[in-house]
Amino acid sequence: MKNTQKDIRALSREELRDFFVSQGEKAFRGNQVYEWLWVKGAHSFDDMTNISKETRAFLDEHFVINHIKVDQMQRSSDGTIKNAVKLHDNLTVESVLIPTASRTTACVSSQVGCSLNCKFCATARLKRMRNLNPDEIFDQVVAIDQQSRLYHNRPLSNIVFMGMGEPLMNYKNVVKSIEKITDPEGLGMSPKRITVSTSGVPKIIKKMADDEVKFNLAVSLHSALDDVRTDIMPFNEQMPLQELKEALQYWYVKTKKRITYEYVVWRGINDQDKDIEALIDFCLAVPSKVNLIEYNPIDDGQFQQADPLAIDRYVAKLEDRGITVTVRRSRGKDIDAACGQLANKNG
Repeated sequence: MKNTQKDIRALSREELRDFFVSQGEKAFRGNQVYEWLWVKGAHSFDDMTNISKETRAFLDEHFVINHIKVDQMQRSSDGTIKNAVKLHDNLTVESVLIPTASRTTACVSSQVGCSLNCKFCATARLKRMRNLNPDEIFDQVVAIDQQSRLYHNRPLSNIVFMGMGEPLMNYKNVVKSIEKITDPEGLGMSPKRITVSTSGVPKIIKKMADDEVKFNLAVSLHSALDDVRTDIMPFNEQMPLQELKEALQYWYVKTKKRITYEYVVWRGINDQDKDIEALIDFCLAVPSKVNLIEYNPIDDGQFQQADPLAIDRYVAKLEDRGITVTVRRSRGKDIDAACGQLANKNG
């Protein structure tokens, strides 16, 4: 049966070359197939028009291309596009195209559901069903690049791993996808335009530093007080802030790349001066900048947007200590495409 066949995109270029040689074909056929898969984004073997019909039929007998399908697309009044992405096993994830005046950014998912349990995030309410494969992540980027060209007349400029899932709980596949995205024989995007956003997994942050990755790191922090962070992000009890801080210091020593902290301010949770002072101390431990993010409700009374005056206090105090801070206004809220809202609510 077809669904038991191996996905050809699990093979490296060298493995494809070896496969063709083992079948009595020339090795360069492997190069041709690789280019169709990773540069031209072929959805089927019939697309590979410079390969003989016999060879295409032979590939179809032995392999499958488990390509994603954009099952549903919603367009926001602000130009944001949310995709419901159907996977080969009929599971669904979401991806988002976020346009601004100067760039178009792809927000991609790395897991079906999420491994962590942040209380304020809609995705965290979905159990983690599985990790995405590198090609499934790659396909999201290809689809959004096509949408960027179609609807905004320019290629995709940036990628953020801020969709569904915790990227560092799928580290190997995320890194493989980035290798394909940045490979000149893939999409050829600069790793400087890619940001991996994590809720904070100290052990994997250190591994990233040891692996000398070239992409950027963002951390969903939301509180620099352990008791507050554990209350809203319960996994913090197993991976407390001191461990996270040490891992981030290690990251900076190894990479010399400053960290971005993503930080939502909620009414009655982290909107007091003690919260601001704790954040300042945490920021001063390693070169960093702060994105204060507008909260997007998920029909939960526990979390409410903070008073604008609280945001102003954060900005003033952070800037007073020389810390770069930006207030991010959310986009795509009318289609549940904003940060924290991705939960397969389509239609």
